Amino acid sequence: MSENIINHNEEYEQQRIRREKLEALQATGKDPFHQVKYDVTAYSKDIHEGFDGLEGQKVGVAGRVMTKRVMGKASFIDVQDKLGRIQVYVRRDDIGEAEYTEFKAYDIGDIVGVQGEVFRTQKGEVSVKADHVTLLAKSLHVLPEKWHGLKDTEARYRQRYVDLIVNPDIKEVFVKRTAILKAIRSFLDGRGFLEVDTPVLQTVSAGAGGTARPFLTHHNTLDLDMYLRIALELPLKRLIVGGLDRVYELGRCFRNEGMSTKHNPEFTMLELYQAYTDYHGMMELTESMFRQVALDVLGTAVVPCGEYEIDLAKPFARITMVDAVKQYSGVDFNGISTLEEARAVAKKHNVHFETHHGKGNILESFFDEFVEKHLIQPTFITDHPTDISPLTKRKPDNPEYTERFELFIMSREMCNAYSELNDPIDQRQRFAHQEALRAAGEEEAAMTDHDFIQALEYGMPPTGGLGVGVDRLFMLLTDSASIRDVIFFPTMKPV
Repeated sequence: MSENIINHNEEYEQQRIRREKLEALQATGKDPFHQVKYDVTAYSKDIHEGFDGLEGQKVGVAGRVMTKRVMGKASFIDVQDKLGRIQVYVRRDDIGEAEYTEFKAYDIGDIVGVQGEVFRTQKGEVSVKADHVTLLAKSLHVLPEKWHGLKDTEARYRQRYVDLIVNPDIKEVFVKRTAILKAIRSFLDGRGFLEVDTPVLQTVSAGAGGTARPFLTHHNTLDLDMYLRIALELPLKRLIVGGLDRVYELGRCFRNEGMSTKHNPEFTMLELYQAYTDYHGMMELTESMFRQVALDVLGTAVVPCGEYEIDLAKPFARITMVDAVKQYSGVDFNGISTLEEARAVAKKHNVHFETHHGKGNILESFFDEFVEKHLIQPTFITDHPTDISPLTKRKPDNPEYTERFELFIMSREMCNAYSELNDPIDQRQRFAHQEALRAAGEEEAAMTDHDFIQALEYGMPPTGGLGVGVDRLFMLLTDSASIRDVIFFPTMKPV
């Protein structure tokens, strides 16, 4: 018989015993699931840190039993609440023989409420001496790995609730995630931005630079196919047209694409738009925001990340995409004037391209192949080709390129920003180009949003826009190797 079968049988037997305990309680009218509230007056961390002021005081604590040591007429349990663990001393003479008998039948993982006095044991452990212990919920499953941790990565992602119970470090990651979101809002609110909400369901899939495949759904009442948004962009720019000069949204976006340590189909996006500025203004805002959020959350702008220390305190490097490709591949696209020349140099350097790709797409492929892996410290890659930037203003002195940047840290794209295209005639032509790409088989090309063009025809001021993949910022500031480590419930294939 294999070890897995033995473990499964042991787990099944433990579950059977726990269900029998529950049935016995229910038969005597003491169903723990009939408890509706419990008066919590203190948390574990408060008791440890405020012991001098709490010693001898009565408190009410509640949480999950993580360890249990029964020693005849007295026992110790460790109760885990949202802030940590507190030891509880349970003595038969203090809580009564009947209650103590019931208590001894409690299991690791049960949720209990404890009323008692704060004291310090002879060994110096800050503890609560129980007057009463109440079973608030019965755990019918045994905690994994003999309560020393859930190690299997796939199981951790699928059963995040167990992961949070047995792996304290992961709880700190998600506490920090919330702190990062709060710091972002504080920074933007301080600069006069207005937080708004825009639709998740859309009739046209556009935004995201026109490079994302959407999820398709259907609205029964309207008998209408709709898309889950791939970006927040176009509704927010409509609000700029309407006179809301600084807006942002922190929301969920959805892209029907591959999954990796850097990609999840459902993710959190920050997008913001500011009237009367350009992509240089967005670079200043991005650099300032990343630095301030790190200071607010970590207390430092020098962030440990794997084998590196990422320095957000120094000015971020800036280099054009053309110059970066030249630096790392030796190919100078300033000297390439035709699509045929671009295809020839791509074949020479074994860089893949599709038949419908333009010169700008091939430049981007060179960047992906030769440059991205070198961008460890914060680096703004600027001036992307017009071919791959359908919503961005052209550079006045070189219309083949646009006023756009992406920020890279740890070889990951952290954000994407533009001087936003506000010319409705040019925008219509860009959408037409994207539609031609779709017809040629490019599934990620943008659809034409006629209402957005109409909004631009009413007039949109010069505007800078920024999109940040916030989950990657979470990865950076929590030193997490995978995007799944910073998403409570990452997308998983059913078992």
